[in-house]
Amino acid sequence: MNDKNLVKELHPCFGSVKNKGRIHLPVCPNCNIQCNFCDRKINDYENRPGVTAIILEPSEALDVIEKSLELCPDITVAGIAGPGDTLASNKAIETFRLIKDRFPNLLKCMSTNGLLLHERADELIELGIDTLTVTVNAVDSNIQSKIVSKILYHGQIYDGKEAAEILIQNQLQGIKKVSKQGITIKVNTVLIKEINKDHIKDIAKAIQEAGASMYNIIPLIPQHKLINCKAPECIDIDKARREAEKYIDVFRHCKRCRADAIGIPGKLEVSDQVYKGFTLKETFSHG
Repeated sequence: MNDKNLVKELHPCFGSVKNKGRIHLPVCPNCNIQCNFCDRKINDYENRPGVTAIILEPSEALDVIEKSLELCPDITVAGIAGPGDTLASNKAIETFRLIKDRFPNLLKCMSTNGLLLHERADELIELGIDTLTVTVNAVDSNIQSKIVSKILYHGQIYDGKEAAEILIQNQLQGIKKVSKQGITIKVNTVLIKEINKDHIKDIAKAIQEAGASMYNIIPLIPQHKLINCKAPECIDIDKARREAEKYIDVFRHCKRCRADAIGIPGKLEVSDQVYKGFTLKETFSHG
């Protein structure tokens, strides 16, 4: 489905629609970059990205979707947003292949840090991904190196500016490649007052030129290595959004959902009912 107007009508994270639901399938525990604000956890009480109560196998996803649709028939999107990176392993793609056959009417939505996006873009295009979210926190390597401390790329660890340069290049090239196929792309940026608040307009311009059609600016949750940073206030977020919308459409309704969220954002959450009875099989790792 490459109709961007239809995507906005059906996807609660790509439009202003308030009566459609989504399911996040937590099948990807591994990650290949280390963000200084990221603190992935397994629990059932924190309401933020990077947190899940369970790690699913791709083969379990179909039963989870089936049960979710019984509890919330308004679900229109099957998404995978972690809790690690969706392209750091094959699990997201395996899951989407199963979904494509069993639930062809559901939008297929993926989130990624973009490190492997350019080289795995053809797989996503062949799979028929409908929407893609890429997290881009900087397009300047000096700034990016303060946000991402290291990356694991083709078996080698890079850090500092070298890591930042690889990540930024791969993100923008990947967005450009995927967008040329008509896939709707949203970019997320974590707004960090002490690091990238004056860099938002540069990101907005770069991602728009690469082919993204929507921009979502998310306030930092101070934690991990950035625990001493201040959470952006409403005035900071509003200023960043106004600067960005000179270049690209800005999304303003993000709920910062968990990696296992199920239901209608801000209205109905049924994940605790769906995942009851599952047992944890895997823990987090980088690689």
